[in-house]
Amino acid sequence: MGRSDRGIEAEGLIRRFKDVDAVRGIDLRVAPGEIYGFLGPNGAGKSTTVHMLTTLLPPTAGRATVAGYDVARQGPQVRASIGAALQEAALDPFLTGREHLRLQASLHGIAGAERKRLIEALLDRVGLTQAGDRKVRTYSGGMKRRLDLALALIHDPSIIFLDEPTTGLDPQSRTALWAEVGRLAREEGVTIFLTTQYLEEADVLADRVGIIDHGLIVAEGTPAQLKAEIGKPTVEVVPESADELDRLRALLRRFGDETAARPGAFAVQLDGHGALPDVVRALDSESLRAAQINLHEPSLDDVFLAKTGRTLEGAEAD
Repeated sequence: MGRSDRGIEAEGLIRRFKDVDAVRGIDLRVAPGEIYGFLGPNGAGKSTTVHMLTTLLPPTAGRATVAGYDVARQGPQVRASIGAALQEAALDPFLTGREHLRLQASLHGIAGAERKRLIEALLDRVGLTQAGDRKVRTYSGGMKRRLDLALALIHDPSIIFLDEPTTGLDPQSRTALWAEVGRLAREEGVTIFLTTQYLEEADVLADRVGIIDHGLIVAEGTPAQLKAEIGKPTVEVVPESADELDRLRALLRRFGDETAARPGAFAVQLDGHGALPDVVRALDSESLRAAQINLHEPSLDDVFLAKTGRTLEGAEAD
């Protein structure tokens, strides 16, 4: 299937379960070839949104199109255009990785030499060539997630949904999966909708981020835009001599407002009256020697805390 020139669009999307609105009316647009990071705590509505966009749940109200097809009225066309690696992946522990791929290819009508070539290419792409003939019950968590990704790619979809693809993985497995996701978007133009609890994951991978809380998108933008919204960088200086702390305090206050610092240090949040090089030059000109100078940029964790009033569960694992 060729790459779609249509991404993902949702307007006023709502999903109600009995008396609970899990998703309360969200609007979003994901451009073709974009990696969109969807952040939120458990129960915020992330997975429910993905289930609607992948046609697994009908919306209660609102509308959404994926690859140009309406999720409520054109389910078969949506499913033909997308790949999905969801949390509840159904892998059979008694089948090998290669057998899973063969079965998935057959379901998509891919057979013969083309199927064999495709399976070899996908096993190689996700680093499972050596493990292709082992039963899935012998796979680690990272290997299972990589097989999930290969299964989602079997029919060359234009859009891929990854629902918390690296939860519970070790850092090395996570980094390997990130590399492949980034390559798919940059080199092959695949649109990727990624839900995650890892703020680092969104920061590394996503072109844009949406933060969902209690069923509503409470912030959206590039990671850099969101971090800039929350606050300016903080400069913290430890003087070589503790006796110089008062002089240091007077100097740094030219550059911003005082903020929390460790004992023996002084810190200000830069307010536009200079950046780190200006602070260093001022220290030099006043012969104030620093033992340490640290620049703290705002993080997505700060953004999440400011927008939702809490930290993200996955941030603690980082």
